[in-house]
Amino acid sequence: MKKVCVYSGSNLGNKEEYKDCARMLGKILGESGMELIYGGSNVGLMGELAQEVLENGGKATGVIPAGLFPGQIINQDLTLLIEVKDMHERKKTMADLADAFIALPGGIGTYEELFEVLSWSQLGIHKKPVGLLNVAHFFDPLLNMIDVAIGEGFMNPSNKGLLLVDTHPQGLIEKMKNYSSPDLGVKWKQLSERKI
Repeated sequence: MKKVCVYSGSNLGNKEEYKDCARMLGKILGESGMELIYGGSNVGLMGELAQEVLENGGKATGVIPAGLFPGQIINQDLTLLIEVKDMHERKKTMADLADAFIALPGGIGTYEELFEVLSWSQLGIHKKPVGLLNVAHFFDPLLNMIDVAIGEGFMNPSNKGLLLVDTHPQGLIEKMKNYSSPDLGVKWKQLSERKI
């Protein structure tokens, strides 16, 4: 696991723990020689994370879509800044570069990116670890919703094994280093119930 893609908020959020956790993750990545792959911003949790990676001797690669964001929020101190044509290419580029994915607290964009790579994992498109840093129980409602989807028959219980969860960056990194893709069984239950 050499390159870690991190999805996170472009705002800091209302709790100091969010920023503290982003910085702690950045410090761990920087000191351990793992490269950060992220959205290229210098604001919010994204900016705190990248700054800490760079300050601790690490590399940070940002991927930005051309013309979508104001120039003043683009991090000019990065090891590498990759400009792509749109958001679809951005997400694909980030996913292709990364060996693993982590989501910190954030909003709609963070959820969308997290669920896309989680969905790809479920479909077998990749077998890379996907982790949630559940800082201050931010993701508890999301984890509860996953349990509801399982209880209501929309997901196999085995799918929970695709998502690694921890409240501390070091604990999550260790889980991700030891990850092996779970046996998910048959995704489409009706197919397994049909008699051929």
